[in-house]
Amino acid sequence: MIHPDTELTYINPVIGYGLVATRKILKGTITWVRDSLDMVFEPDAYEKIHGQRKEYLYKYCFVDGQGRRILCWDHGRFVNHCCAANCIAPGYDCEIAVCDIQPGEQITCDYGLLNMDEDFPCSCGATNCREVVRPSDPEIHHQKWDAQIREVFTQVDKLPQPLWEFVSEKAEIKQAINNPALIPSSLKHYYQHPR
Repeated sequence: MIHPDTELTYINPVIGYGLVATRKILKGTITWVRDSLDMVFEPDAYEKIHGQRKEYLYKYCFVDGQGRRILCWDHGRFVNHCCAANCIAPGYDCEIAVCDIQPGEQITCDYGLLNMDEDFPCSCGATNCREVVRPSDPEIHHQKWDAQIREVFTQVDKLPQPLWEFVSEKAEIKQAINNPALIPSSLKHYYQHPR
């Protein structure tokens, strides 16, 4: 489930649609939570889907740590990639803003965290753009992502969190706020696709 202070809007002909903040979202705010309404496709079920349905799922699903394709039921599926993402997924089923997000600014994540099964050409425009997002990116970039999360994680319980009721790992998150050594690495959800 995506943060309520967002809206779907047309970005440009290359990107298509994306989500932008309608109000300022402070760093440390949970911006997305995996929801029980999200559709889950086991690997064997996904392989049996063909045609336009499969193309749609390929475009809008992410892959979890067990290799399942997850289709967000709401506008969360329209969050675009940026190599300088303003939201990062820790080792929990959520994403957290790692910087303040201004009204009108796009909500972005790093597709390197979404367990892609092939290279994705990137033209995000960030000064640190990798130009290609690869399935192996978590192995390379997890320390940077984990550091970004550690920097803002203690803010989680100090800010309004409209998605808190939907968080499935409340106890673990509360423990990690008090003991940052317990924050799991973003590698917790890493999945290597079979070759």
